[in-house]
Amino acid sequence: MGLLGKVKGFFRRKEEEEEVYRPEWEEASLKRDDIDIHDSQQREDYVTACMEQMAEASKELETLGGEYNLVTSYLTDMEEIEALPDDMKNQLREYAKKIVELECNKEKIREKRMIMTNEEYLRMERMEQYMPEGYERLRQAEDYQVLVKKDLGRLDGEKHAYYFRKNELTTSQTNMKGIAVICTGAMMFLIVLLAVISSAWHLDVQLGYVIAVLIAAITLTTVYVKFHESQKELLRVDNAINRLVLLQNTVKIRYVNNTNLLEYLYVKYDVDSSGELKKLWDKYLAENIQREQERQMQMDMDHHQTALVKMLRKCRIQDPNIWLHQAEALIDNKEMVEIRHGLIIRRQKLRKQMEYNAKAAQEAQDEVKDIVNQYPEYAKRILELVSGYEKDLSYQPTNNYDEDMNE
Repeated sequence: MGLLGKVKGFFRRKEEEEEVYRPEWEEASLKRDDIDIHDSQQREDYVTACMEQMAEASKELETLGGEYNLVTSYLTDMEEIEALPDDMKNQLREYAKKIVELECNKEKIREKRMIMTNEEYLRMERMEQYMPEGYERLRQAEDYQVLVKKDLGRLDGEKHAYYFRKNELTTSQTNMKGIAVICTGAMMFLIVLLAVISSAWHLDVQLGYVIAVLIAAITLTTVYVKFHESQKELLRVDNAINRLVLLQNTVKIRYVNNTNLLEYLYVKYDVDSSGELKKLWDKYLAENIQREQERQMQMDMDHHQTALVKMLRKCRIQDPNIWLHQAEALIDNKEMVEIRHGLIIRRQKLRKQMEYNAKAAQEAQDEVKDIVNQYPEYAKRILELVSGYEKDLSYQPTNNYDEDMNE
């Protein structure tokens, strides 16, 4: 069917009384008052403009017609659904209720599911084979690191205490040596003093010698015993320091090895602590539960959607898939009324645009016919121009267009 036939058919299908849609900027009719029809260039440009108007209107009419038929099919589908028997309606309603319910549940889970980012989930998924043993290993390494640090601190404190005691013992030995020297010097001084007294005054100083020697002997003996005890204790302190140094070296090796292990595990699991790894693992487990719920819901959703579409096809519904996205209308009659109202409005808008384009195409065609009728001397050239334009743009003329041009 050509453009003119489509236009006539369209007006026969008109369902509501409406004015033809015309944009405010559109002129009321085609005019050739401003051109010289006898000027070949102006005439050909004008005819070409009419043909372009017809082509543009025809193209737009094709697009609008497809959309109009689609909207009409939706309205027809709604009428078919409303005309179904009650048992089939109830079955459709059950499928729709299940779909709406599952969709609401999926939305709720989706809102709550912001447990971890997709990047974190993929990272934990790669490490799933190492968990939870990996977390335990990392936690134990961190605990051991704390213990080793405490041991190092305790050993370092003990070593400093022994060094302090060693300094005390060394100082004590030095003091005792000084006491021994002083005691010896004092004894020699007393002996000389007693000898001088004995020579000068001829006194008996034997008892003085005995007392001086006895005091010196007691003092030197005490100093000797203390010095010997200090020497033995100093030897014990040195041995203890050596043992502490050896033990400290062993603990340092353990500390270094454990530190290297921790650094490796941190890099391996891409975390800064076992606590962070534990949180990620707990989130991953919760995320898996929610994703499994979503997967199960999606399986249920697919099942009910497939059943709904299958049943709608049995009911001769042209586009059953669209009801998957407006299942609520199968449950709530108000929703169905709102959808129908929206479709009617859309169809009215489309009809207005189709009327405008149909009239624009008709006016352009009538204008070309009128030029041919009024100026038959240019008819041949105009028809050649029309044929050439149609060939270049693959434009399909209306039925009996050439015959109309020759009338």
